[in-house]
Amino acid sequence: MKLNSKLLIAMSAGIIQLGVTETSQAQKVVDLDNVVISATKNDQKQSQTGKVVTIIGRDVLDRSQGKNLVELLNEQAGLVVGGATANAGLNKSLFLRGAGSAYAVVLIDGILVSNPAGSGSAFDLRMFSIDQIDHIEILKGGQSTIYGSDAVSGVINIVTKKGKDAGNSVYGVASYGTYNTYKGTIGMSANVDKFSYNIAYTQGKTDGFSEAAEPAGNTTPFEKDGNNTAAVNANFSLQATDNFSISPFLRYFYGHYDFDATSFTDNPTNNSKVKHFNGGVSSRYNFGTGKVTFNYSYETSSIGSVNQYGSNLGEGKLNLIDLFYNQKVGSNVDVLVGLDNRATSSRTNSGSSVSTNLFSTYASVFAHDLSIFNLEVGGRYNKHKQYGENYTYNITPSINIIRQVKLFGTLSTSFKTPTLENLFGLYGANLNLKPESSKNYEAGVSLSLADNKYTLRIAGFKRDLTDGIVYGNVGYVNQAHQTAKGFEVEPSLKFGAFNINAFYAYVEGTEFNFVTNEVSDYLLRRPKHIFGLNAGIQATNKLYVSSSFKYNGKRTDGNFDDYVIENLPAYKLLNFYGEYTLIKKVKLFADFKNVLNEKYNEFYGYNNMGFNVNAGVSFTIK
Repeated sequence: MKLNSKLLIAMSAGIIQLGVTETSQAQKVVDLDNVVISATKNDQKQSQTGKVVTIIGRDVLDRSQGKNLVELLNEQAGLVVGGATANAGLNKSLFLRGAGSAYAVVLIDGILVSNPAGSGSAFDLRMFSIDQIDHIEILKGGQSTIYGSDAVSGVINIVTKKGKDAGNSVYGVASYGTYNTYKGTIGMSANVDKFSYNIAYTQGKTDGFSEAAEPAGNTTPFEKDGNNTAAVNANFSLQATDNFSISPFLRYFYGHYDFDATSFTDNPTNNSKVKHFNGGVSSRYNFGTGKVTFNYSYETSSIGSVNQYGSNLGEGKLNLIDLFYNQKVGSNVDVLVGLDNRATSSRTNSGSSVSTNLFSTYASVFAHDLSIFNLEVGGRYNKHKQYGENYTYNITPSINIIRQVKLFGTLSTSFKTPTLENLFGLYGANLNLKPESSKNYEAGVSLSLADNKYTLRIAGFKRDLTDGIVYGNVGYVNQAHQTAKGFEVEPSLKFGAFNINAFYAYVEGTEFNFVTNEVSDYLLRRPKHIFGLNAGIQATNKLYVSSSFKYNGKRTDGNFDDYVIENLPAYKLLNFYGEYTLIKKVKLFADFKNVLNEKYNEFYGYNNMGFNVNAGVSFTIK
């Protein structure tokens, strides 16, 4: 039965007029003085930093069980996940402020994660289940001074659930939805004496739908592209002494994905198998006004694929050591000094093995609450096994004109090292490549009125990237000069049981176009204009309902059959969510997505989800 679009639009408008908020998609209005940002490695309060930070809180995540991580991130201002509403087997591209997915760093509990077997090493966001996350910190802008290579457009820090509550508990989530989609999580957590843990297993399966769109006149329906996934997440913490803690962790992910040949082209036999293991330890020693943190992480991943050209297997490893020291100097100054070392290696099915190493030292000074003034200044030195040395810096001032008004800005430099594929790959490798480097500018204002019931943040940015690594006529070379600029407007309103959050994000830029092999004045797959309006209400003590609307503007994509640029029209998505608490710690939920059944293509020649539903139950037993 077709949905009545006009009726649904009218219903949505009515809900919005009532002041409903989509807390599953927008940040809860919080007191900035009480928000601590761990991703700065200095545990800063949000009110003390001039960086543009978005916090996706636990309340938001608890109301996102009908989504996956890429769908949730795709709802944030300035952040686009290409393929978020496409079939699960299609690769997901993270675009933060117009930059490509290889220019943002993903952290789990403040520790770098990647995909060493991938050509660009970007972490695969499909690997992490949303029900294992406590909250998410998104830092926009260049962050290389603290986090080194690839932190050109920002950092996403995923903070996992821990065994915080006293005693033992068992928890779980089970859901079923459109495309015969199942997902289940079962977990245990405890906090006894000075020892805590959280262990969980997640299993997912879907029949999916055809990744490739069917061309006009096609008479044979394309086959569905399904997937199976399984993941284990475990972390432990021991408070060995009053001053010393040690926290081991391990994670394992397996995914089997079906995918098609190319745009408009079916292939029933194409598939890939992804295996990823991440284990390590984080330890901390506190003494007086200082503390030392030591992180070690080991990652290994393999990606095996079968496609129309044959089979391929890639394997990669990353050994990361991160050691840093925090020292308070008086009540208004904090000092951070640290070093990290990243040893990366990979091997292909041809048997060849290659490796590289990046060693860095860094330091930052955080001066805060100096009357109305805050300032962060830092620098980083890097030594790479192949290209040698480079440096970055960061200057971030902010002024709290009054408690309700803050002006902020940043001048920083960032960089991205050549990947193992760039340096040693089978096609076009170049050992003489330099790192890509960028200069980043940012400025804005934030307002907070009536005890944070009314907030507004406006931020503008500009990014100039030089020595971009592109595939030229003779292989990989440094040649491109790329730019991006834009702004984000994020108002929110809270009164009583109602919340309204909205955003408008604009971005434009130039980049090397791998379809036409030249620098273009547009960004592939990234719309200039995105608008989101999120609304909801705690209708009763047990019932919560919400609605959201998102407009994605026109954009371009590549036609790789004819090697021309295609223009893709704008599209809009309307979603509804509801949850009902049966008894304490037992909750039913339902997520209705694309209820207007909008027909659109995120990528040229590929399908996207029509109207779909995901519903289930979550519980906690103590």
